[in-house]
Amino acid sequence: MDAERAHRSRPVQWLGRAGMVCYGAIYVVLAYLAVRVVAGARSGETDTSGALAEIASTGAGLALMWVLAAGLFAFALWQAMEAAMGFRWVGKELKRTRKRLGAAVRAGTGVSLGIVAVKLATGGGAGSGDQKQREWTAVVLDLPAGPVIVGAVAAIVIAVGVAGVVTGVRGSFMRDLDATDLPTGTQRWVRRIGRVGHIAKGVAIAIVGGLIGAAALTANPGEAGGFDTALRTLAAQPYGMVLLSVMAVGFAAFGAYCFAAARAHRT
Repeated sequence: MDAERAHRSRPVQWLGRAGMVCYGAIYVVLAYLAVRVVAGARSGETDTSGALAEIASTGAGLALMWVLAAGLFAFALWQAMEAAMGFRWVGKELKRTRKRLGAAVRAGTGVSLGIVAVKLATGGGAGSGDQKQREWTAVVLDLPAGPVIVGAVAAIVIAVGVAGVVTGVRGSFMRDLDATDLPTGTQRWVRRIGRVGHIAKGVAIAIVGGLIGAAALTANPGEAGGFDTALRTLAAQPYGMVLLSVMAVGFAAFGAYCFAAARAHRT
């Protein structure tokens, strides 16, 4: 009961919602980095860690890093509580479980991004997300049945990406929002940007899963990668820059959706 009361308390809700704004801001910056790749002016990491590094490079970057770190840890705490006891308005138990698992993943993402923000705030580097992914893949591939394990992880990541696309197409994310908390006349726009944003993010995650799957099939960790490799792989395809521009719009839309969800998410 105490944990549930804390989950519903105003301070926890406000901190978590502020954290979701920080989470959305990272995707807006990620969209900007993707646009710079299209323009041929981006050579660094084009992923969430790269987005934090881009913010850190601005005039008020170090101060912003501390703000973002606090916000991301608050977001992680909020999502952890959602994973433990949230989504009570969802009637079907299996669907509620899936949503809670999604919240648990977001909690982990918030913690990892918060750690990157602290490192940047203290003068350290963000590190390469792609390199970390390859190092992790190499360690697992060396285990007995390593390719099978990596393949299973790839299948899960692809499934998460596909689920994100399906969520966007169906617009089912709107069920987690209380539309009455949105400004009058904005519900339709929130639905639209939410659809575009969830589809773009889902496609990017699915591509990451495909890269991990390629590493499993070839037993080559160099095939794996995160968002940066996924976006650059997309850019290398026919009409790749057009596709990458669409992804940039999608990331910006997802960031904007997070701003709306920060205000209207159900508790």
